[in-house]
Amino acid sequence: MQRSAVRPSPVFLAILAVAVAGGLILSFGVDTDTYNPLDPGAAVMAGTFLLVLAGWGVSLCLHEFGHAIVAYRGGDREVYFKGYLTLDPRRYTDPVFSLVLPLLILAIGGIPLPGGAVWINHYSLRSKAIDSMVSLAGPLSNLVLGGLLIVSIEAFDPSLPLAGALSFLALFQIMAFVLNMLPIPGLDGWGALEPHLSHEARRFGAKARPWAPLILFACLIGIPGVSTVFFDISNTVYGAVGGDEFLSAVGNLAFFFWR
Repeated sequence: MQRSAVRPSPVFLAILAVAVAGGLILSFGVDTDTYNPLDPGAAVMAGTFLLVLAGWGVSLCLHEFGHAIVAYRGGDREVYFKGYLTLDPRRYTDPVFSLVLPLLILAIGGIPLPGGAVWINHYSLRSKAIDSMVSLAGPLSNLVLGGLLIVSIEAFDPSLPLAGALSFLALFQIMAFVLNMLPIPGLDGWGALEPHLSHEARRFGAKARPWAPLILFACLIGIPGVSTVFFDISNTVYGAVGGDEFLSAVGNLAFFFWR
């Protein structure tokens, strides 16, 4: 692999810089002696919003990079020529639906909507097992990132506003992992199973892929029972990997400051 193929793009670094800026505001722009989670103040709200939203953008790039790098290792050289290994969202199949829409949905509805961003040549992969791993690599990157955020809080003991924002971002990573692992056409859970399914099942999946995730999203938004189950499972996994519900609630209050 050429070294330049995996060099982060300026766009990715710019998104990362926005997240870091949000973290700096929370670290140095907040008077922790007077900080009240129920009335966080403008600096905390701005810092949390920037860190979580831009952090989610970073994770979207890493999610798609996970798919691409495993595909590359598994025999698909086209991902290199398409620029998927540079973490540049402009290289995605549809940047609007793969980056802009998930960011908008997260900011408005608090649901980590996945985006189908990279096109993989499945016929070039060396085995069905590798094909499944290509699909799993994306959600696993969210799980790992969520775990790293949780570990960083425990290791560095940041201020409450910063710990809240990092925890809320970690919770979103776990939610994205749970959502993407569902065996529904268009999601990575289905993609992991698809190489091992019958021809008829794969054909059904191909027909359902464009609309199945939209139906799922509508159910999450419009049917309280469905969303409750989803959030309960996500919170259970979040707690299992060491997440702190109080800290994520602190981040939630600051991120959704208009509620």
